[in-house]
Amino acid sequence: MSAWRVRDFHSDDLDQAVAVWEQSRPTGSPAPVFGFAEAVSAVRAGQPAVVAVAAEEVVGVAIARVDGERAWIQVIALDARWRNRGVGSSLLAGLERRLRGLDVRRISAVLPEDATGSVAMRNSGYHVRTDLTYYEKVEHAAGDAGLLAALGGRMLPPGLWDLLAGMEAEKEAIEHRIVLPLAHPDVADRYGVVPPKAAILFGPPGTGKTSFAKAIASRLQWPFVELFPARLAADSDGLAAALRATFSDLADLDEVLVFIDEVEEIAGVRSGRATDPSHAVTNELLKTIPGFRERGDRLLVCATNSVRALDPAFLRPGRFDYVLPVGPPDRTARAAIWRRYLGPAADDVDLERLVGASELFTPADIEFAARKGAQAAFEREVRDQRGEPATTADYLASIADTRPTLTTDAVTAFAEDIEAHSRQ
Repeated sequence: MSAWRVRDFHSDDLDQAVAVWEQSRPTGSPAPVFGFAEAVSAVRAGQPAVVAVAAEEVVGVAIARVDGERAWIQVIALDARWRNRGVGSSLLAGLERRLRGLDVRRISAVLPEDATGSVAMRNSGYHVRTDLTYYEKVEHAAGDAGLLAALGGRMLPPGLWDLLAGMEAEKEAIEHRIVLPLAHPDVADRYGVVPPKAAILFGPPGTGKTSFAKAIASRLQWPFVELFPARLAADSDGLAAALRATFSDLADLDEVLVFIDEVEEIAGVRSGRATDPSHAVTNELLKTIPGFRERGDRLLVCATNSVRALDPAFLRPGRFDYVLPVGPPDRTARAAIWRRYLGPAADDVDLERLVGASELFTPADIEFAARKGAQAAFEREVRDQRGEPATTADYLASIADTRPTLTTDAVTAFAEDIEAHSRQ
């Protein structure tokens, strides 16, 4: 029998914890008092949480929320293969140790009868009280971990926003227009600011539009769901029907950031022929967006390399609050991006030469060139074993050997698109 150990919950345990939570609840079992979305919010807020791991696989999870001298156990879930082995009791013991360190004196839990963890709780000295009646008023449907998984969504780790090196003009615009009103809705309402529900990010390929969308979700700590037109098109009922069904499912989530990359594939300029299949798809998306906007705590972010290719109706203010450019990095941004990918090596090279040599490079191009230069130095060290770090020459050679994503024509077209389509 393999051994297990109990340790603190880490952010990268989330996907496995969701899987354990889902399969620990038999089909038809009563709904738990605390949904997993509530438990995830507790973890994000730094509340105590532990996992049981066997060979680095998460096989159990327990999460609590502290309120003064009382703590509520919100989740106790076990992998079916590891039940009746004492894992649940070990999870509770590990959680209790952390709670005692927070001066908690009373630990409570409300579980459906015979729910996962109930045996462990009785074995761990928890008493069943039959003189209580549980009351509940549900204002709105709780976010559903199973639905999120079915949609291919996930919770992204915190801190992605801070990893966006450089691009300060884009970061400032996106933070002020999008992030802050959504993160502080009460303040926004007090000043008559309506939080956005939809935005378009446009710019040349590789400039970081997808990274910005993920960073927004990370900053808000909202689930991130990316829709792939090609996958939706594989639906037997067709792309338009798949879009309609997917957005219907999304309505059941409490909060969500929905991201569609290369949206011009499904929202391009219509031909005017009603029989054109793309016409029906664009129409369906145009009809879907107003309904999506009616619900709170949700944001649609669409990205495109060619904003001029989008149907004019798609760009109207009633559908998208902002149309924001995400352009190629300037010298300051390129320096910051190089520093991020070079790490400590940035102090040992001529950064200004690298910045000047990578004028038409996107952040993705710089990342590739930085890794290629480091690889060259690594291979030299394996061969010669001289202990020499990567040099300016290594990185200049990797820049010369990297084909930039951007061209002068693309930069010119982007400037024209800003003039014609930007709305911020």
